[in-house]
Amino acid sequence: MTSEHSLQVVGPRDQFPKVNLVEPTKSWYFLLALEVDHRPPFGFFLQSRRKRQLLEDLKTLASVSEKSYDVIDSGVFKALLIPPGQGAFLKKRPDVEIARYDVVLLVEFANEAALERVIGTEDWREAVAAASGKAHKTMQISASNVRRIGPVDHSRNGVFLFNYFFADNLQTNLDVWQYTAGWFQDQTALDNSTVLLPREGTDVSYTIINHCRWDGLGDILPALLFNKTFRPFVLANFEKNNTAAMPILYRLA
Repeated sequence: MTSEHSLQVVGPRDQFPKVNLVEPTKSWYFLLALEVDHRPPFGFFLQSRRKRQLLEDLKTLASVSEKSYDVIDSGVFKALLIPPGQGAFLKKRPDVEIARYDVVLLVEFANEAALERVIGTEDWREAVAAASGKAHKTMQISASNVRRIGPVDHSRNGVFLFNYFFADNLQTNLDVWQYTAGWFQDQTALDNSTVLLPREGTDVSYTIINHCRWDGLGDILPALLFNKTFRPFVLANFEKNNTAAMPILYRLA
């Protein structure tokens, strides 16, 4: 539930319907994010040979991992574009690493013990190390699911969001995500989302990472570019609550 006392609301409260959430899953997730090609926000259609090979390597790793009874789902994603939405709060936190990851591997495990069994194997460690060696920057986390609108469908392509959040306070980050998620559900017909919470003690800049899917760019990009309520409602509430979003849109590799 949202901790109303910790949320500072900009504009009329509950201007949009509250988001419909379901119980978080008991699954655990491994996320490997890599910055391979330096590109402008709309330039990811250009792919280096190194990136193409890396994507094939990660798809092989995902395919092999799915044969394990410990693995529920997996996906390899390549960046499509970086949309509007970072907001002004990052200017106050110049030490925060801006997310520009153009390749992501996400693997869902039945539970934390299953995750540890797989990622602790020598083959897995070697594959992740090899992939990381092809990137300028890497981030790998183990995470639980802390909020959920619904499962994200990886069985068919679409437009996938990984939104890397930074906030001064985790609970406030969760509260403002939940408050503004109602806008996305109302304005973009969003019916799925899995919010990942990095395991305690993980050395990353991001407090949570939101992952979700739309069928196509037309379902989300016009809302971010042209909807007159996006900035005064979504971005303004982020900034008021010392929270910054770093969204990147992807397709399945």
